[in-house]
Amino acid sequence: MTFSRVSNVNLDKHYSGNSQKNYIKKESQKPVLSKQEKADEFVDKSVKRNVLLSSMAGVGVASAIIAKKQGFSLNPKVIFSQNPKNWAMLKIFNKKNPDAKLMEIEEPQILALAGGSALGGLVGGAVFDDKKYFKGKLRETVNQLLGNVLVPVICVSGVSHLYDKNKEKILSFVPQVPGFNNKGVKYFNKILKAIPSAAMTLVGLGVGIVGGNKLSNFINEKIYHKHVERKIKKTDFAPHVDDLSMAITLMADKSPISTAITRTVPGFLCVPGYQIGIHRD
Repeated sequence: MTFSRVSNVNLDKHYSGNSQKNYIKKESQKPVLSKQEKADEFVDKSVKRNVLLSSMAGVGVASAIIAKKQGFSLNPKVIFSQNPKNWAMLKIFNKKNPDAKLMEIEEPQILALAGGSALGGLVGGAVFDDKKYFKGKLRETVNQLLGNVLVPVICVSGVSHLYDKNKEKILSFVPQVPGFNNKGVKYFNKILKAIPSAAMTLVGLGVGIVGGNKLSNFINEKIYHKHVERKIKKTDFAPHVDDLSMAITLMADKSPISTAITRTVPGFLCVPGYQIGIHRD
């Protein structure tokens, strides 16, 4: 009986100790949030939902203006009489009809879409969130447009144009596997030729993201006099899909894949506006 009591006591201590360890382990596994991320967590779901819708509306208006300028009709009768696959924002390259008109999204269009997103998010934040946070949202607008959009776009665009200018010379250094009549070899050689542009794009994008973040911190400190180091967040990467698609547009030949990636740009560019609208400081 004595042995049983001791065993039970030891077991209780054992399980108690394990549960404590498990609790500590779970707590330590939770992501460490910055002060700003904690503030954003307390934004009401209704505010987040309305801000997202307003950001999407801003991007939608910008998309419509771009489509109109490129010669696409905005007449609802014309739009809805077509197959959705032929709508400006959804139409992708078709090898059977290579000369078909496609909506182009490059540097000017990316900046216009980002501007629409920012304006939509700012208006949504002003209308649906507490007015005391509006100045902070204005500051975040500058951070998002300069740090998360303009600087990376400039960097990737510069690298893309540099590649385009020296494409033949760069590709002359890429080794090719003999056996051009074999489909597998052709595909492999095509991948080899894509490596330089992919590597240059990633370098340009990395420099742009880090440089944009540094610029945001500089603005916070020197202009807003806020000594807060703005860290790179997961959401900061969403707008950079546009940079990748822009690089693909400039570096690669038109293809169903490259144009399909380009069509995702407006969706990802809703993120800066959303971040602006829910921002609180």
